[in-house]
Amino acid sequence: MSETRDIYFDDVIVGDRFTSGTHAVSAADVASFCDLTRDHHPLHTDAAYAASRGFGGVIAHGLYGLALMEGLKTELGLYKNSSIASLGWDRVRFLQPVVAGDVVRVSFVFTEKRASSRSGRGIVTESLRLLNQRDECVIEALHSALLACSPSV
Repeated sequence: MSETRDIYFDDVIVGDRFTSGTHAVSAADVASFCDLTRDHHPLHTDAAYAASRGFGGVIAHGLYGLALMEGLKTELGLYKNSSIASLGWDRVRFLQPVVAGDVVRVSFVFTEKRASSRSGRGIVTESLRLLNQRDECVIEALHSALLACSPSV
């Protein structure tokens, strides 16, 4: 389901699932990430080279896909006022390439939550999957975030 409500730590229900809108990955997106990160490997810049390595065009950096997962999740507006910090990513797996022209979306589920040692906040874990237009999982990862408790609690 697609949501646009602000979720605080106390609103999190383990097992709740969310799905973002889509994003069409363009060669220009990949080129911009190349410039930003200074990684201009030919897999990301030269379609003929990428094809010679068995890909259907320039491929996005794995870290581009991971960053895009966070951006697509952010567009849902779930943590607009409740996010304090990202605590890290675990078990990141790049399962398939993201090729320029792919249309991707992120799907995630809350898998854990626990109170923080500091009052007024808690830690949640999300299991995320980046899916392409064929519903194939191209990247999967776990993400931990520190969220504020609801101001009314």
